[in-house]
Amino acid sequence: MTFLNLATPNLFFTGKGGVGKTSTSCAAGLRLVEQEQRVLLVSTDPASNLEEVFGQSISSDPTEIAAAPGLFALNVDPEAAAETYREKLIGPYRGILPESAISSMEEQMAGACTVEIAAFNEFARLLGDPEAIKGFDHVIFDTAPTGHTLRLLTLPTAWSGFIDNASAGTSCLGPLQGLVDQRDLYASTVDALSDSDRTTVVLVSRPEQSALTEAARTADEFNELDITNQQLVINGVFKANDRSDPIALGLEYRGQEALDSIPDTLSRLPRIDLPLRPSQVVGLQALKEFFTPDFDIPEVFGQAPDIRDWSNFDALVDELDGSGGVIMTMGKGGVGKTTVAADIARSLAIRGRKVLLTTTDPAAHVASAVGEELVNLTVSRIDPEKEVANYRETVLATTGKNLDADGLALLEEDLASPCTEEIAVFQAFAETVDDAKDMVVVMDTAPTGHTILLLDAAQSYHKEVSRQAKSVSEAVLRLLPRLRDPKFTRIVLCALPEATPVHEAAQLQNDLRRAGIEPFAWIANQSLSPLHVTDPVLLARRAQEKRYLDEIENELSSNPVLIELKTGNQTKTKASQSVQI
Repeated sequence: MTFLNLATPNLFFTGKGGVGKTSTSCAAGLRLVEQEQRVLLVSTDPASNLEEVFGQSISSDPTEIAAAPGLFALNVDPEAAAETYREKLIGPYRGILPESAISSMEEQMAGACTVEIAAFNEFARLLGDPEAIKGFDHVIFDTAPTGHTLRLLTLPTAWSGFIDNASAGTSCLGPLQGLVDQRDLYASTVDALSDSDRTTVVLVSRPEQSALTEAARTADEFNELDITNQQLVINGVFKANDRSDPIALGLEYRGQEALDSIPDTLSRLPRIDLPLRPSQVVGLQALKEFFTPDFDIPEVFGQAPDIRDWSNFDALVDELDGSGGVIMTMGKGGVGKTTVAADIARSLAIRGRKVLLTTTDPAAHVASAVGEELVNLTVSRIDPEKEVANYRETVLATTGKNLDADGLALLEEDLASPCTEEIAVFQAFAETVDDAKDMVVVMDTAPTGHTILLLDAAQSYHKEVSRQAKSVSEAVLRLLPRLRDPKFTRIVLCALPEATPVHEAAQLQNDLRRAGIEPFAWIANQSLSPLHVTDPVLLARRAQEKRYLDEIENELSSNPVLIELKTGNQTKTKASQSVQI
């Protein structure tokens, strides 16, 4: 098997959520350690699962992996980084400025954009400051899902331009001097990203059309940023071991069909294919074997997991087919939120309900997931560029209408910051929820970290909006109470019956509960448990579902729903013609 070229000191692993970025980056780190390299593995993902993969605690400082001397890991904690960032800027003024001024500065920096720029500061420090990584031969970044990653990588250019053009001394991030102090570091970061001798980007995907399309879009955007040293990993390529198993044949054909139509951008990249394994990649031994094409298949005995007490999709739709309101699908990227949201919307529309299906995810594919047009179903997307233009026009026409030249310059400066996009999208999110009083609004939300930012916006961004626009719309004021109203908003958490998706959905559930929002149902998606399979790899994967299905049913949800893996009658073999995958 052709192996990844891991020669550069900086290595980025990125791709659509759930494709195996963490497994691939951790396995690459172990491979480098075996070559007597010292490696620092960094997660910039708000929903990092490095601890689960390695089976030990990992802090925000480099922590050596006990079973792999020479391999160190750290998690960038966005909230802790934000608190440090805020105090660095505000601390020197305590005891000097009036308390009211300090409170105003704290409010000014309460938005989610401050969390993002603070996390980025840590990322930039590790990439742009040689002293921060002294003693390491390689730094591997296990990055967040694609939308977050692209924003992270474009921030250096965005913030550098903002610094260069700013003149007033404050911004939505607080005192501008805090950014000016970082100018050289940001410039070094940009240089490192675009230097092919220093940085390699590894795009991780699966043999699925949506994941490959997303990887191609990512590759194109990297090229536009002059980040051209790219490689491609296709993770989870399945070849049926039992040619009499129609489920296995359908799964194999679906993957091959996706690879046969791989986008041109990806077809030109160096590529390796990795097989679908019978078990999850957790622990040192599994990571060491990750890049090997051969593996042992455990012999599985006993029955499939007991799912008698689980609801199915039709029963869930029956429950949701009540009054109007908002239905939101949430969970780790790659667990099928878009498909679930589209299926719910389509089912309700067929029943005669008036439905709006929309998304706040920059990488959404809701239109293609819906398929045929239906009379009662409208599909829309919150477009960040459009919302920024509308928001900017509104603010300039209202707040900016009577300002003098200096005041207008300050307002223009504020509107030029990257935070404006978050505010504009949030406004549109609130207005879409407001529409739910007249219809059912099904929202396919972004991956977990972005979703939490949007929900957090209900509590913090109204301060930012009022600072620019002087007033908060009724839709924004009504948002959080509506999200907390179980009769108006129904949250459907989606997970695969695997460790990381289940545990990240559990973490999201805790976050929602702290905000006073109780999930309506849990979905274990793409499950093998209801299916009759004979292929040994699929039998092993079905058996390992039990512990996670039990965890959902017994510990996490009183309303668990199981959706089976679907394959489509795509295979050309007679045996698989009746199978729907």
